[in-house]
Amino acid sequence: MASEIKNVLLIGASGNLGPSILREFLNSPFNVSVLSRQESTSTFPSGVNVIKADYSNVSSLTTALKGQDAVISIVGGVAVGDQQKFIDAAIAAGVKRFLPSEFGSNTPDPRVSAIVPIFAAKTGAVEYLKSKESEITWSSLVTGVFFDWGIRVGFLGFDLSSKTVTLIDNGTTPFSGTNLSQIGKALIAILSHPTETSNKYIYISSFNASQREILAVVEKLSGQKWVVKNVNSKELIADATKRFQAGDFSAIPDLIKGATFGEHGLGDSRPAGLWNEKLGLKQEDLEQTVKDVLEGRLAGSK
Repeated sequence: MASEIKNVLLIGASGNLGPSILREFLNSPFNVSVLSRQESTSTFPSGVNVIKADYSNVSSLTTALKGQDAVISIVGGVAVGDQQKFIDAAIAAGVKRFLPSEFGSNTPDPRVSAIVPIFAAKTGAVEYLKSKESEITWSSLVTGVFFDWGIRVGFLGFDLSSKTVTLIDNGTTPFSGTNLSQIGKALIAILSHPTETSNKYIYISSFNASQREILAVVEKLSGQKWVVKNVNSKELIADATKRFQAGDFSAIPDLIKGATFGEHGLGDSRPAGLWNEKLGLKQEDLEQTVKDVLEGRLAGSK
């Protein structure tokens, strides 16, 4: 393990992604702690060091971040656009590396951000970090869709209960996706290679596949033909844009789906250059991942 980074603090570890990342770090050489709001009632595995702080107070956050070498932000929702206070506190506390809440889509691509305006919050955090590179280093991890989670909850278009799949632009466009456990492993690898990953966007994926390719695996494993629905990405994005502009934030997932699965291929991270090999991440098995999800669990969580 790199000597520069030993103590790691997770912010926002109680969401969809946080528990998987925490689980990986608990099995790593790093000393991991979790930052929690003073008023939070979130629970974590026994033995996890939980540090409480007033999120609205930079001084309180600075005190909480003292002694940490790296901070990983996994905050979601409106908190993504409010990460400057965490960055300021990290700098004041002497933290060496800050990883903002990125994950998901390729936000640096202006074509993606044009479709999903809320991604300006993520690019804004990185731009702020770039302005502070003389005081702190950063890494921003782009994973594509959360693959196993996305199949389980229907984000990839698969309704497990009704055996129905909604394909966008006939489901033939490849996209990148990463299993939750692999995201945790990638973060560990980034902090284990601090020099190579300093001040960079890092792209990874468990799989690069199309909805059609995943459907073939799902039908093979389930032994059933699924009902197929088709949606046009332009129509999906146009409708979701109108809803979003009218203040309907439930339109955001549809905007992301249109950008990710649509015919323009904006969900494929390969052109940006994948870091899997450089980070030493093991290749994962698509069929095994789908099998795990169909049996009611996330990949690798037997």
